[in-house]
Amino acid sequence: MANIKSAIKRAGTNEKARLRNKAVKTNLKTTVKKFEAALATGEAEAAQAAYNEAAKKLDMAAKKNVIHKNAAARKKSSLAKALNQMAK
Repeated sequence: MANIKSAIKRAGTNEKARLRNKAVKTNLKTTVKKFEAALATGEAEAAQAAYNEAAKKLDMAAKKNVIHKNAAARKKSSLAKALNQMAK
C-alpha cells in the first residue's frame, strides 16, 4: 500500500474509475446480448430498437474512453451488418 498521501488519493481515484468502467462494460455487453437475442427472434422492430440502444451504449463507452473509438465503430458496423442481413 502507498505511504505518500497523493499516491493514496490516486489509488482511490483509480479504484473508482475501475468500478465505473466495469459497470459501463457490463452494461454494454448486456445490451449487445439483448440485440443478438432480438435478432434471433426475427422481429425487425425489436431488433432495430435493440440495435439503436446498443449503438448508443457503444458511443457512450467510447466517449468515456472505456473502449477505443475504433472498437466501438467496428462493433456498431458488425451489429448493423447483422441487422441488415436479417432484413433481407
